[in-house]
Amino acid sequence: MTGKAAGHGGAAGVPVRRLTVLYDAGCPLCRHIRDWLARQRKLVPLDLVPAGSDEARRRLPGLDHGRTLEEITVVGDGGQVYRGPAAWIVCLWALAGYRSAAHRLSTPAGAPLARAAVLAAAKYRRAVRGPDGDGDWEGGWGGTAYRADDGWSYDPGTGWTFTGRTPASSLPPACGGDCPAPD
Repeated sequence: MTGKAAGHGGAAGVPVRRLTVLYDAGCPLCRHIRDWLARQRKLVPLDLVPAGSDEARRRLPGLDHGRTLEEITVVGDGGQVYRGPAAWIVCLWALAGYRSAAHRLSTPAGAPLARAAVLAAAKYRRAVRGPDGDGDWEGGWGGTAYRADDGWSYDPGTGWTFTGRTPASSLPPACGGDCPAPD
């Protein structure tokens, strides 16, 4: 696989031989995924580094580290930067047992599933973190329900539920609010 560069001139087309996965060390879901990644047989080595940490800043001095805490970010050894669904896909691509799944998720038919996985993880993190962004990670958010104007709600007893159409303000500009709601 060759990386698609984001802010690193000349990285497009450079082979990926090692990946640095920046994960939110304060998020239980992120730590679970980190542990799962660590247990998998890899075709490409993964360095699992807490986002925003001194180690991340030392390794990747030119990266916007604030953004890495907002959006999953994976950086290739050639300067490739993957964010959002592309970051999830490149992690799977690096694993021996999931490379074919990564290829399927990178197709137009698989892209909505990759986006849905990233959305679900982001919603979980936002729910755990709370509206002010400084929730008590270890203790959760006290078991209260999460509700937002984006059409999604979370209740600890029932999980995530899509309750209505996504407001046009949160959809891509080309959608205009007429896009079907995610399942």
